[in-house]
Amino acid sequence: MTKPYADREVWFFTGSQDLYGEETLRQVAEQSQEVARLLDSASDVPVSIVWKPVLKDSASIRRAMLDANSDDRVLGVITWMHTFSPAKMWIAGLDALRKPLLHLHTQAGVELPWDSIDMDFMNLNQAAHGDREYAYIATRLGVARTTVVGHASNPAVAKRVGTWARAAAGWAATHELTLARFGDNMRNVAVTEGDKTEAELRFGVTVNTWGVNELVAAVDAVADADVDTLVAEYGDLYDVVPELRRGGERHESLRYAARQEIALETFLTSVGAKAFTTNFEDLGALRQLPGIAVQRLMAKGYGFGAEGDWKTAVLVRAAKVMGEGLPGGASLMEDYTYDLTPGAEKILGAHMLEICPSLTTSKPKVEIHPLGIGGKEDPVRMVFDADPGVGVVVSMADMRDRFRLTANVVDIVPPTHALPNLPVARAVWEPRPDFATSAEAWLTAGGAHHTVMSTGAGIEAFEIFADIAGTELLVIDEDTTRRGFRDQVRWNQVYYRLAQGL
Repeated sequence: MTKPYADREVWFFTGSQDLYGEETLRQVAEQSQEVARLLDSASDVPVSIVWKPVLKDSASIRRAMLDANSDDRVLGVITWMHTFSPAKMWIAGLDALRKPLLHLHTQAGVELPWDSIDMDFMNLNQAAHGDREYAYIATRLGVARTTVVGHASNPAVAKRVGTWARAAAGWAATHELTLARFGDNMRNVAVTEGDKTEAELRFGVTVNTWGVNELVAAVDAVADADVDTLVAEYGDLYDVVPELRRGGERHESLRYAARQEIALETFLTSVGAKAFTTNFEDLGALRQLPGIAVQRLMAKGYGFGAEGDWKTAVLVRAAKVMGEGLPGGASLMEDYTYDLTPGAEKILGAHMLEICPSLTTSKPKVEIHPLGIGGKEDPVRMVFDADPGVGVVVSMADMRDRFRLTANVVDIVPPTHALPNLPVARAVWEPRPDFATSAEAWLTAGGAHHTVMSTGAGIEAFEIFADIAGTELLVIDEDTTRRGFRDQVRWNQVYYRLAQGL
C-alpha cells in the first residue's frame, strides 16, 4: 500500500553507549531495526520509518540531528533509548534539532521472560530507565516533543505515532507554503488582520499579495478548448442545474466560472502557491466572485481563506496535508447562525460560496444564485450538506504577542429539516460539551468566526501541530467547563508572556 507521504521520511534514532560491548550493541541494532520495521509496516503510519545506526556519543548524535535538519525529505525524528544512554551526550544534538521530535518509550519485547531473566538481559533491556534519563535532559533543555508509550506492535501506539507524523507533515507543509492574497482583507474587519512577519517566523508560511488585475489577465488568457474540457468534467461529476448546462440560459456563467478555476490554478502554480485568499470587496474586473473554482481547488489540497483571511487559509492547507489519505476532508467554515431550541441547539455553518466538497460523499449540485453583496454577476457554486460524523473546527487569531488557535470538537449532524432556499454548501453541528458552554468558551478565547472544519485530521493532530509550532491552542471538548476554561485562558496569558522572555 502506498503511504500518503510516500516521498517523505521519519528517521528512527536509537540511543546506547560503548560500555556494553560489541555483542550487546549488535543486539541493540537488530532489535531497534525490528521496532522501526513494526512502525513502518503499520497501516496507521503514513510515512516511511527509516532506521539509522545506533547513536553512542555526542558527536554522532549532533551530526545525525544536523543531517535530519538539512534533508528536506525528513518530516521529523523518533528517538528511543534501548539501553542506558547517558543524556549529556544528547545535549548538543537536541539543541541543534529543528525538526519535530517524537520520544518513543518502548522496549524490544512485549512480555518479560520471567524464568530466564539474568543480568545480561537486564543490561540489554534498559529503556525503562534509559528513556527517563533522556526525557530529563529533553525537559531541562525545553525541547518540544511528543511522547508515545507502549510496544511498537500495539495498534494504539502505531496510531499515535501516525498522528504525530501527520502533524509533522502539516508543519512541513506550512514551512513550504507560499500563500497568494488577491487583494487585501475585508474592510474594517479585525480578526482577519495579522502579523505576516511573525507568521513566517512561527509557521514558516510566506504571505504575499498579487494584484487582482494579474488574476484578471490570467482569466482572459484561458483557451476556450480548456474551458470546454472543464465544463464537460463538471457535467460528469456533479448535478448541474439545467440553466447552466449547454444550451441553458446561464451556460456562459458556468463557462466563466470554469475559466476562473483554470486561471487560478495556473497562476498559483506559476508562483508556487498552495494557498490563497480572495475578497468580494476587491474583485477588479472579475465578473464573478470565484465559487466553484475555490471549492474545487480546496478539494485538490489548496488552502483558502475568504475576505482576505490568510490565517484561515494556512489552517486549511495544514489540515489538508494532515488528513491526507484519511476519510473526510477539510474546508473553510464559518459559524453563521443558530438553532436555539432548548436541549437541541445546533450551529449552522456555511459561507457565501466557498465550502469544500471533501466534506461530503454525496453528489453536489451546481447552481447559480445572486450573491447579494459585491456588485458582480451571479456566481456559480456547489451546494450540498456535509456528511454526519465527528469533526473539529479550528481558528487562528493574532493576539498581538502570539497566535492563538482555538479548537472545538463537534458532532456534525444532518439538518433538522430540508434547506430548499439556502443556495450554499453547509454543515450543521452540535458542539461539545454543549452549545452554551462551547459558545461561551469560544467567545472568551476570542476565537475567530472563520475556521477550518476538519473531518479527516482530528483534534490530536492539531494539538501536536501546536506543540511543534510552540503556539497556543485552547481546546473545547467534552471535558470543558466554563470555570476551567476561563482559568486556562488567564493562566495562558501569563505563561505565554513569560515564555517569550524579556
